[in-house]
Amino acid sequence: MESQSTQKLKNPPKPHNPISELWWFFAAATCVKLLLIPAYRSTDFEVHRHWLAITHSLPLSQWYLDETSPWTLDYPPFFAYFERFLSIFANLIDPQMVHLQNGLNYSSDTVVYFQRVSVCVSDLCLLYGVYRLTRNLDPVRRKLIWVLVVWSPMLVVVDHLHFQYNGFLLGVLLISLSYLEEGRDLMGGLVFAVLLCFKHLFAVAAPVYFVYLLRHYCWKGLVRGFGRLLILGTLVVAVFAVAYGPFVYHGQIKQVIHRMFPFGRGLCHAYWAPNFWVFYILLDKVIAFLLGRLGFKIQAPAASFTGGLVGDSSPFAVLPQITPAITFIMVLLALSPCLIKAWRDPRPMMITRWVAYAYTCGFLFGWHVHEKASLHFVIPLAIVAVQNLDTARHYFFLSIVSCYSLFPLLFESQEYPIKVLLLLLHSMLMWLGFSAQFTKDKTLEMAPSGKNKDSHLGLNRSVTAAQKGGFDIGWVVWSYLVGLLLVEIWGQFLHPIFLGAELPFLPLMLISVYCSVGVMYSFLWQLKHILVS
Repeated sequence: MESQSTQKLKNPPKPHNPISELWWFFAAATCVKLLLIPAYRSTDFEVHRHWLAITHSLPLSQWYLDETSPWTLDYPPFFAYFERFLSIFANLIDPQMVHLQNGLNYSSDTVVYFQRVSVCVSDLCLLYGVYRLTRNLDPVRRKLIWVLVVWSPMLVVVDHLHFQYNGFLLGVLLISLSYLEEGRDLMGGLVFAVLLCFKHLFAVAAPVYFVYLLRHYCWKGLVRGFGRLLILGTLVVAVFAVAYGPFVYHGQIKQVIHRMFPFGRGLCHAYWAPNFWVFYILLDKVIAFLLGRLGFKIQAPAASFTGGLVGDSSPFAVLPQITPAITFIMVLLALSPCLIKAWRDPRPMMITRWVAYAYTCGFLFGWHVHEKASLHFVIPLAIVAVQNLDTARHYFFLSIVSCYSLFPLLFESQEYPIKVLLLLLHSMLMWLGFSAQFTKDKTLEMAPSGKNKDSHLGLNRSVTAAQKGGFDIGWVVWSYLVGLLLVEIWGQFLHPIFLGAELPFLPLMLISVYCSVGVMYSFLWQLKHILVS
C-alpha cells in the first residue's frame, strides 16, 4: 500500500482560490437585490433615467445646460460618460427610456428592470475592490469583510431600493486604497483622481491623499522627489484633462462647476441627516421658542428644520448663519490631526483608517451633506474592523447606527419589514463573524507562556481582551442600541397612538438627534485612535 505522503504527492490539494468563494457571496447578494426590483424607488430613479436621456439625446456641449427637468445633471463628467455608456443599451431595450421630452417621469417595467440591473452589474467594481483588499488576508478575516461590504444593508437600502450607484463608486475607492496599502502609490493616486471625476463629493479625502502621497511617494530627496511629484502631477492633470477637457473646449466649464457645487441649496440636504448641524439647528429652534415665550418677536423661517420638508434649508431664526466657507474651515480643522499624523508617519496600512476618518469629518461638518454619505466612511471602516477587537466593537456600533439613520429614506409601509430584517440580519452576521474571529485569535496568537507572542511588535493588543470571552461590546454600547430601539418604537407605534397627527416632525427629529450623538461619538473615537496609533 502506498503511504499517505505518496498519495498526497500524486493528488496534491487544489490551491485555495478566494475569488471563487467571493463570487458566491456576490451571487447571493445579487439574488436578494433582484427580488427587490419591484420595491420602493425614490426620485433619484427618475434623476438617473433623465441623465440617460440627456447624455443620449443631446450633444456633449449641452449636457450641463439642459433644464428640461428639475433633475439637471450635476455629477462630474466621468459619471456623465458612464450614463452615456448605459444609454446605448437603454436605447436598444426601450428607446422611450432615453427620449428627452416625451420620456419625463417614464417608469415602465423596462425602465425599472434596466436601471435596477445596471446597478447590480456596476457592483462588480465593488467586488473587485473588495477582492484586492482582502486577497492576502486569512480566510476568517477575508470572509468577514466580504459579509460587511458585499452584504452591506446600507448599500441595499441606498442603491437597490432608494436608487443610486454608490457600490460602483465605493468600489473605485477601495481599488485606490488597495494600491496604496500595497505601496503602489502612483496607481493609488491615479485611481483616486478618476474617482473624483466620477463624484466630486469624495474630494473630502483629497487632503489625506495629498499629504500621504507627498510624504510617502514624493519625499525622496530634491531631484528624485521633484521627479516623482512631476510624474504624479502629470497623471492627475491628464485624468482631469480627459474628464473636463471637452467642456473647456466648448466653453462650458463654468456651467459644469456651477452645477457640481450648488451652494445655494443651503446648509442641510435633509433634516434627518445625523451630523453636527442637527445640534446647531435644534439649538436655534429651542432658543427661538424660549425667546418667543418671553415675549420677543422671533420670525420663524418659512421651511424649518422640523417642518418635514426635504430640500433647501432656510435662514436660522436666532443663531448666526452658516456659510460654505465656515463648513470648509471646520472640516479642515477636524482633519488636521490626521494630516499631521499622515505627514509624520505615512504608513500604508493606516491609509484606509485615515480616509474613513476624513469622510467622517466631511459628513459631520460639511455643507449640504446627504444622509446617504455615511456610506463613505462605513464601507472603508469595514476593512479596518477586522484588525482588532476594539475596532470591531466600534464598527459593530457605528454600522448599526448608520444603517438605522437611513430608515427614513424608506418611508412606505410595505418596505418597513425589509429594512428591519436587513438591519437585524446584518447585526446577527456581524456578531457571529466577530465572535468567530476573536475566538480564533485567542487560540492562535498566544505563546506557550500565556503571553501574546507578538506583543513586542505592538500587534493585536486586543488578544488579552478576546481571551476573556470573545466578542463583546460593553454595557454603554448596549444601552445606546437599546435607545435606538426605543426611538423606533416611539416613532413607529406610540407616536400615532398618543399624538396622532400632532407634531409630525417629532419621530424623524428623534432619529436625527439620537443618531447624531452616535456619529459624533464615532468621530471622537476615530480621532483618539488616530492620535495614539
